[in-house]
Amino acid sequence: MKRALIAVALGTTGLVAQAGEVRVAVAANFAGPMARIGEAFTAATGHTLKVSVGATGKFYSQIVAGAPFEVLVAADDETPKRLIAEGHAVNGSRFTYAVGRLVLWSARPGFVDDQGAVLASAKFAHLAIANPKVAPYGRAALEVMAARGLREALQARLVTGESIAQAHQFALTGNAELGFVALSQVAIPDRPVTGSYWLVPPSLYGEIRQDAVLLKAGEKNDAAKALLDHLKSASAKSVIQAYGYGS
Repeated sequence: MKRALIAVALGTTGLVAQAGEVRVAVAANFAGPMARIGEAFTAATGHTLKVSVGATGKFYSQIVAGAPFEVLVAADDETPKRLIAEGHAVNGSRFTYAVGRLVLWSARPGFVDDQGAVLASAKFAHLAIANPKVAPYGRAALEVMAARGLREALQARLVTGESIAQAHQFALTGNAELGFVALSQVAIPDRPVTGSYWLVPPSLYGEIRQDAVLLKAGEKNDAAKALLDHLKSASAKSVIQAYGYGS
């Protein structure tokens, strides 16, 4: 028994001694899953995360300008691909960790119907979306409105957030009666779904493939590489699927 305790103590000491830190930029729609995945990652490896959450387009500008992020967990596949092509990310490190799902959501129960017909009604004054110039979910929202033939009619009622997190905040606080947000923001595992939502059919918008990539700043950081490996693990995939993402 005493020998076993010594072995456990030595193992823990070794884990701490080898522990590193990863500076990771995370797309706003993935903040919840990343928090859970990060806890498991730290427990398994001893490595810690320094997480920044925001819009993928803004992260691109910051990385190009020299921001010291080591891993990008993006909301699209175009930004990681572009960063590799421009020499800011490591070739061969990019992979798809999730496929995003878009919902039209209201904090009010029963306000959104299961076909999204509320979009064509006069029941609301404001519709929140993420900035389509920097957020893939914002671009997807515009595609849905165009597919329904409502883009021009809804233009005056749009309230635009800097990221999908801010769009969700607008709808949550009532600054907008409705919002196009990520399914992962409203269908949180182990919690009852609040309000009402329409799960937008994927046929109404382009596929939201979300890629992760190792950035040049993390090329020599074993903890950064370990985080990307962990994102591919069965335990991480289980969390990602629990939040409603496709794979």
